[in-house]
Amino acid sequence: MTDVHSPTIRSYNMSRIKGKNTKPEMLVRKFLFSEGYRYRLNVKSLPGKPDIVIRKLNTVIFIHGCYWHGHEGCRYFVVPKTRTDWWVSKITRNVENDKLNQAKLSEEGWRIIILWECMLKPKTRENTLAHLITELKM
Repeated sequence: MTDVHSPTIRSYNMSRIKGKNTKPEMLVRKFLFSEGYRYRLNVKSLPGKPDIVIRKLNTVIFIHGCYWHGHEGCRYFVVPKTRTDWWVSKITRNVENDKLNQAKLSEEGWRIIILWECMLKPKTRENTLAHLITELKM
């Protein structure tokens, strides 16, 4: 199957996808700040550059996009119909890197919390954030 967009338009569309300061990240950050938690963002010295690092609690939080990190069984994770092999390879590498980085962080004694994009949709957001606070207090 061929792409429905020209290479120029596809390139432009892909360039608009953000890696930092995404809506789900901003939502979690604002919530944590309002609850009194202070944190660092995208700490380069830690494996995988976690989205949020709460040093006081020795906790890192990753906010994964369902598509980019291959969220199994999620309706937002759909393999594209064009360049399927390339995308499957790319997403598989992302998942493998996630596992490797999480293992390194665990070895270093960090507690890891993963929030998926779909968990922060309006219908499930309140429960997800309440569960996050519960997990942070453990």
